[in-house]
Amino acid sequence: MAELLIVYHSRTGGSRQMAEAAAEAARGEATVVLKPADRAGPEDLLRADGYIFCGPENLAAISGVMKDFFDRSYYPVLGRIEGRPYAIMVCAGSDGANAVRQMARIATGWRLKEVQPPLIVCTHAQTPEQILAEKTIPDEELAQCRDIGLAMGAGLSMGLF
Repeated sequence: MAELLIVYHSRTGGSRQMAEAAAEAARGEATVVLKPADRAGPEDLLRADGYIFCGPENLAAISGVMKDFFDRSYYPVLGRIEGRPYAIMVCAGSDGANAVRQMARIATGWRLKEVQPPLIVCTHAQTPEQILAEKTIPDEELAQCRDIGLAMGAGLSMGLF
């Protein structure tokens, strides 16, 4: 069975909920490894057949924990995972586009193949209290995460990617 690696970081729960929803939907189609970014590394990327990268946008950038995952993993897998499929999901307070752009540039450097358009879930958190508060992602947005997970799992299991 094909393996889908979902690497995520979440400080306030939003990205975790998104990653869990994608993992839940993909499980019937592929072996799913759901791993926090601080525990994921090159060996996980090498073992997997496809990826979903999911994290928050912090200060108009990917979170430091996601950046650390990419920093630790980039060179050890460079030239060894080319052509594998990926998707990006971002939980943002207002925009999310720069976090998507940063992760997509890293994926381009690895020569991965984007197979789903990026998903940005906007929480509209604008005050310090809202930004730091635990998030609850609405069901209709979690359904979009499930769609990405299902499509990734099914595509891997059918050999479409």
